[in-house]
Amino acid sequence: MRRLALVLGFGIFAIAPGYAQDVASGEKIFVQCKACHQIGENAKNAVGPVLNGLFGRKSGTIEGYSYSPANKNSGITWDEATFREYIKDPKAKIPGTKMVFPGLKDPKQIDDIVAFLKQFDSAGKKAGLSLPEESSRRFSSGAVDETGSAAFRRLPDRSVLQPMAFLSID
Repeated sequence: MRRLALVLGFGIFAIAPGYAQDVASGEKIFVQCKACHQIGENAKNAVGPVLNGLFGRKSGTIEGYSYSPANKNSGITWDEATFREYIKDPKAKIPGTKMVFPGLKDPKQIDDIVAFLKQFDSAGKKAGLSLPEESSRRFSSGAVDETGSAAFRRLPDRSVLQPMAFLSID
């Protein structure tokens, strides 16, 4: 029984996403961006435009912000790949941009800033993390293991741990 609990505990940590760590680090990295940009529910255009809902948005389209002609006419729709390329060297990606930031060179910092930015919708609300429908049913069903132990309620059933088949759950 102790082995089962240990393996299940390990399995839950192994399948938990690293999203929170990336977002926390991204928030720290965003401090560099705050000199010009705002994000969140009360964000306003400043030296740079609001960054709410960045991914999926066409470049140069935030109302009330005065974009450079280069940015307005870039034809860019911000997706993760385009942003990653841009944030490494903004002036190389959009020659003539007003953005004076020299860029982020560290791929881990870029990963983290992307994770941070992606959590904000166009209204500046943080998008909640949700489980896929099947997984949420497993967690909310109150499933009980074969012994009926209440200690196992709200844990995923064994099929969630299939990627960890190399561990014995006997």
